[in-house]
Amino acid sequence: MTVREKRTVRIAAVGIAIYLALFCGVRSWKYVEARRSDYRRLVAEAQSLKEELRPYETKILLTTKLMETFHLDPAKLSKASLVAEASAAIQKAASSGGIQLGPIRESPARSSSKELASMQLEGTGPIPAVMSLLHRLQSLGYPLIVESVQINPDATKPGMVKLNLTIIILDFEQWKTEEMPNA
Repeated sequence: MTVREKRTVRIAAVGIAIYLALFCGVRSWKYVEARRSDYRRLVAEAQSLKEELRPYETKILLTTKLMETFHLDPAKLSKASLVAEASAAIQKAASSGGIQLGPIRESPARSSSKELASMQLEGTGPIPAVMSLLHRLQSLGYPLIVESVQINPDATKPGMVKLNLTIIILDFEQWKTEEMPNA
């Protein structure tokens, strides 16, 4: 080969190399750009989901705090045994506080309300024990509402009071299915 042919071959090789570099470079640039736009789209989607979930963070914290305060876990409550377990917990709290319980009457729920049962308790004990029981009812771990409290002095025993208490045990299943009102 002559010098001129060698130079032509070299120029052709450089030209082909430049062509291939540009051709492959454009393709790879398009591929990288597509990947970059997919990444940006995913980041934007993740940020929108994060913003959508942000209001629930405070609700979760509040619910967790309430569950810890009242020692209540709705997932662990069994509807079949809730009334019996709540009644046993109330009786245990009363007897451990020094209240002598009398008759306990349980009645079924009213058909129009969201409750499982209603309980009427009678007992006698010192005033601090009665007040302690009323305070501990909220932290027994059951959905209880004190509907009525009647405290009378016990004439036969000085320093003692008679307690008549009506407690409602709520049904969580009915409360969960209720739709929230539009405000």
